[in-house]
Amino acid sequence: MPEHDLQFLSELAAQLRVDSVRASAAAGSGHPTSSMSAADLMAVLFSCHLHYDFGRPDDPANDHLIFSKGHASPLLYSLFKAAGAISDEELLTFRQHGSRLEGHPSTRLPWVDVATGSLGQGLPVGVGMAMAGRLERVPQHVWVLSGDSELAEGSVWEAAEHAGSEGLSNITLIVDVNRLGQRGPTRHGWDLGAYARRFGAFGWHTVEIDGHDPGQIDFALSDARNTRRRPTVILAKTRKGAGVVEVENREGAHGKALKEPEQAIAELGGPRSLTVEVRRPDGRAEPYRFGGGELALPEFKIGDEVATRTAFGEALAALGTARGDVVVLDGEVADSTKAEAFAAAHPERFFQMYIAEQQLVAAAVGMRVRGWVPYAVTFAAFLTRAYDFIRMAGVSQSPIRLVGSHAGVSIGADGPSQMGLEDLAMMRAVHGGIVLYPCDANQAAALTAEMADLSGVAYLRTTRGATPVIYPPGERFPVGGSRVLRHSPSDRATIVAAGITVHEALAAADLLAEEGIGVGVLDMYSIKPIDAAALMEAATTTGNLITVEDHRPEGGLGDAVLDAVSELGPRVVKLAVRGLPGSATPGEQLSDARIDRHAVVAAVKRLL
Repeated sequence: MPEHDLQFLSELAAQLRVDSVRASAAAGSGHPTSSMSAADLMAVLFSCHLHYDFGRPDDPANDHLIFSKGHASPLLYSLFKAAGAISDEELLTFRQHGSRLEGHPSTRLPWVDVATGSLGQGLPVGVGMAMAGRLERVPQHVWVLSGDSELAEGSVWEAAEHAGSEGLSNITLIVDVNRLGQRGPTRHGWDLGAYARRFGAFGWHTVEIDGHDPGQIDFALSDARNTRRRPTVILAKTRKGAGVVEVENREGAHGKALKEPEQAIAELGGPRSLTVEVRRPDGRAEPYRFGGGELALPEFKIGDEVATRTAFGEALAALGTARGDVVVLDGEVADSTKAEAFAAAHPERFFQMYIAEQQLVAAAVGMRVRGWVPYAVTFAAFLTRAYDFIRMAGVSQSPIRLVGSHAGVSIGADGPSQMGLEDLAMMRAVHGGIVLYPCDANQAAALTAEMADLSGVAYLRTTRGATPVIYPPGERFPVGGSRVLRHSPSDRATIVAAGITVHEALAAADLLAEEGIGVGVLDMYSIKPIDAAALMEAATTTGNLITVEDHRPEGGLGDAVLDAVSELGPRVVKLAVRGLPGSATPGEQLSDARIDRHAVVAAVKRLL
């Protein structure tokens, strides 16, 4: 590289450091030292290797850049300023009320694909983007900037193994090895070889460099883009707070604005107004897409017994036939979740993520960035392992589809380790989340298709065992709705149920009717958003609501109902799984948990 180019890169890096200090000083907080260590790395990337059109952030030929070390947001915003995407005035609104430049990057900025800040997520999401790029057959590249501290996260190694085993050569991880974490030195310090051995074991091409040498950085980035059949990790030795004696390579400076910002700016050579022309993609890319057709959902006869997981699998395959943008990611349980029906019908759009639930959800987020409609499928209980990724998908406002099977005690003899009993609560808590729980096969099929175009993180809960089909084929079940299954003017209470407990509620209503006690039954298949109008009408007419759910009492259906009607003041009784289940048959489990038809009958009688 010519000397004048090296000089420009050094000056640009100094500007990025200065602007990181200025932005943090204006905010009175932030992470300038974490930004300063990676300034040379990003100066070279933006100037020489990134292909991106800031005027067309949705261009499918654009590269992707993920700041996994999202706390280094001052550096990212300084890069956006240098590229002409934001002004200096906006840069100095960093962390202020109403600013797009939040403490950690978010999708409020059109050039940010996913929200970051929860460490260990950038690489797994980037893997999903790289998977999508391969599927689309476009030459875009995924660049991920990571800190060395976050390499302690297990999710990083789930991603490393998947990318290595799949030979995803279109992703490069740049690790800013600045030796210092939040409270002191990292586990391996500046031992680049320790990291190289680990990534090498997963099949990665590894490059070790001085992260403050523009020539070495340029060579490493070129090497990464030209490497075939395996991903590349660039391990860059850097100094935290580089360029300012007050903070360079010193403990105790993490996450703080500099005490003497003007002195630091002077030490860095003062403010600059350099601009960088980021190279635009070469031509217009046309991502490969699969064809579609008419949607023909499976149909099930009233009275037959069919598991909702089975109906989901058949409906998912039908949806894949109708829509070429649907992809499915499996956590090595497709034979149990019945996602194997999609795999058989559309193998090129079925992705085996193995037992790595964090990578499962992260890949769905990454593929959604590229415009696909991903369904990530595993047992409801195992999604708890990926909850931070689900939470951050909500922060990113990423419309992914999650499906959890084998929910509740009704799975039977497998015992509590396999029972999803917390999933409704955790999914209800996700920002903008949608929670659906069908009770029969036709409803499950309809909701599987309904999910495809929803905004936000959508969750479908399915049941292991067969349940009676109670709805005719072809009916629609809009999100936010419910179904009245029993109602009469003489009702003295309303039973509110979802999924497996709908059938127990119907049986209980029949038993009570034999004794002359009228009760209504509401199928609350949409738990979030919930049908508040139907609940308020039931609360007003009967004054008594009984919720019954195959879930813990905290945060599930019962609490959703209470949230909707609390201002009206009806009596609400919650039947839920309160004890620790063991192994038993499904019927015994429902009875032991006191959520079966007999428990519902007893609850109604106590209430009245």
